[in-house]
Amino acid sequence: MLIIENLTYRIAGHLILDQASAAISDGRKVGLIGRNGAGKTTLLKLVLKELEVESGVIELSKNWRVGSVAQEAPAGPLSLIDWVLNADSERNTLLLEAEVSEDPMRVGEVHARLNEISAHDAPARAARILAGLGFSNDQQKRPCTEFSGGWRMRIALAAVLFSEPDLLLLDEPTNYLDLEGTIWLEDYLKRYRGTVILVSHDRDLLNQAVDSILHLEHGKLMLYSGGYNYFVEAIEQKQLLDSAARTRQENERKRIQAFVDRFRFKASKARQAQSRIKILERMKPITLTTAERLAQIKLPQPTPVSPPLLTLSDVSVGYTLSKPILSSLNLRIDPGDRIALLGKNGNGKSTLAKLLAGRLAKQKGDLVRARKLNCGYFAQHQLEELDPLQTPVETLSHARPNIDDTTLRTRLGGVGFSGDKVNTKISNLSGGERARLMLVMATLDKPNLLILDEPTNHLDIDARDELLGALNEYEGAVVLISHDRRLVEGVADRLLLLADGSAKIFEGDIDEYKALVLAQPVQRMSEKRSPSGSKAELRREAAVQREKIKPLKAEMDNAEREMMKLRSRLEKLDTALAAPDLFVKGHTKGEALSIQRAKAIKAIASAETRWIEAADRFEKASK
Repeated sequence: MLIIENLTYRIAGHLILDQASAAISDGRKVGLIGRNGAGKTTLLKLVLKELEVESGVIELSKNWRVGSVAQEAPAGPLSLIDWVLNADSERNTLLLEAEVSEDPMRVGEVHARLNEISAHDAPARAARILAGLGFSNDQQKRPCTEFSGGWRMRIALAAVLFSEPDLLLLDEPTNYLDLEGTIWLEDYLKRYRGTVILVSHDRDLLNQAVDSILHLEHGKLMLYSGGYNYFVEAIEQKQLLDSAARTRQENERKRIQAFVDRFRFKASKARQAQSRIKILERMKPITLTTAERLAQIKLPQPTPVSPPLLTLSDVSVGYTLSKPILSSLNLRIDPGDRIALLGKNGNGKSTLAKLLAGRLAKQKGDLVRARKLNCGYFAQHQLEELDPLQTPVETLSHARPNIDDTTLRTRLGGVGFSGDKVNTKISNLSGGERARLMLVMATLDKPNLLILDEPTNHLDIDARDELLGALNEYEGAVVLISHDRRLVEGVADRLLLLADGSAKIFEGDIDEYKALVLAQPVQRMSEKRSPSGSKAELRREAAVQREKIKPLKAEMDNAEREMMKLRSRLEKLDTALAAPDLFVKGHTKGEALSIQRAKAIKAIASAETRWIEAADRFEKASK
C-alpha cells in the first residue's frame, strides 16, 4: 500500500503540494491527472525518493519494489534483449551464484528460487514485451547504440515492465510510442498484477487501463473510483452539489443577517443578535470549483481547390534508391478527406507524410499535385528546431516576413497565446505551448492539405479535445499520424494501413484495428509452428484463434463494464450519504441509502471476481 499523508513540497518558493493526502491499496491501477505544472512529475519523484519531502509522510508496503522508466536512454553495445534481461537484478544475481557457488545446499536453494520466479522463461517474456513495443526479432539482437533516442526510451520502458515492480510509476509513457504500441501497453497494464500510477493525457488509456483517478489540483489530492469518464461525471456532480449547498448557505446567511440587522440594537434581543453574529463568523464560505479557462485552438479555413488535391500512381519512396521504404503507392486525396496512417513504427508513416508534404522526393512513379495545392506540415522534430532565444512573434515573423505583426499576433491568439505569452522566449514555453506554436506555423498559409505527425505529444486532455474540435471544423483535407486513438476515431474517415512496404485501405474501424494489433503475437506464434505455411493459411489460423477468444474477451469486457457502473453507483450513494441534511427529517432515507450501499459493495466484489476469472481464462486462451 502507498500512503501519502499531509505531503507539502515547494519549488523556488512556489507551493506545489499543500498537505496532500491519499491512500492507494495493493493492485490498484491509478491515473494521476492534473493541469500541466500542477506537480504530477514532482509527486512521482517524491515517491521514488529522488526529491526530499519538505513535510509530511510517504509510506510504502514493506519490501515493495518501486520501478519507473530510466530518465537516461539505454546506450552501449549491449543488445536490446540483454539490456531488458539485465533489469531483473535478482535473476542475474541468482544465475551468477548458481555458476560460482560450491555449496550444493545453496545451489539447490538458488535453483529453487530461479524456478519460483520463472527465470528460465525470462528471455521469452522479455522478447514478448519488446515485440509489443514494436521491436522485431532481428532488432532485439542489435545493440542499443543503433537506435535513436525515441526508440531507446522504448527499450527503457520495456526494461521496467520486464522487472515487474510492485509499484510501477509511468510518466507519459506513450510519448515515445505509436498507436500500435499504445494499444499493446493499454492491454498490458490492464493485466498487470502490481500497483500502477500512470501520468497520461491519453483519455482512452485513462478509461481502459486504470480503475481509479488521482486528481492533483491546487496542491491537493483527491482519489476517484473508475476511469477518466467517471471522474468527469463525479466532478460535474460535485459542482452541482457545491452550487446547491452554497445557495442554501447564502440564503441562511441572509436570514441570519436580517435578524442581526433588525435586533442588534434592541436591548431585549441583543443577546440573540450577538449569538447569530458568532454563527455568521463561524460559517465557512463554500468555494465553488470553477473550471480554468481553456486555451482555444482555431485553424484558418483554406482557399478552395478543385479535386483532386494530390494523386499518387505506382509511387516508390525512401532514402536509398536501392531500398525504397514504400513501393507501389496508389492514393488520391480530395478536399475534405480525413485519412489516418496506421502501422508500426518503421513501416513508413512519417516517410509517406514527408512525401505528401513535399519534404521528400519520390523515387519512381507519378505524383501529381493540384496547381493551387498548399500543404501545411507538423512534425515532432520541428519542435527541436525552434530557436529558444526567439519569441513566438519573432519565430513567425522570421518564417513569414511578408505577414504583418498584427496578423501574426491574431493567429497566435487563435491557439491560445495571449498577453505576454506572445513575447515570451521559446525556452520559457511549455511543451504544449511550443506544440501550439508549431500548429500556427503549419497553418500560416491557410493550407488546403494539413499533415500532422503526432501533434498531441505535449498537449493535455483539454487541449487534445480542442484540437479534435478544430480539425473537425477545418474544411481542408487532413492526413493524421497519432497514437491518440480518440483523436484518430474523432477525425479520420479513412484508415490507411502501412505494412510490408505498401499502403492499403483498412476496411474496418479503429476497434477492429485494435483487435488486429492485439492478435498479432498469436499470428507470430502460428508462423513459428508452421514456417512453411502460406500467408493465407496463417491468416486463417489467426482468424480461428481470434474467434476462439472473442467470447472470452466479451465476457471480460462485460464484467469490467458492470464493475465500473457499480463503482459509479457507489460513488453517487456516498455523495448522497454525505449530504449534511440527510438525517434531519428522519432516518428512513438515510437507512435506505445505507442498505443500497452495502448491496453495491457486495455486487462490486462479485463483479471483480468474475472479471479476474474471465481475464485469467482470456489470458490462457491467448497464449
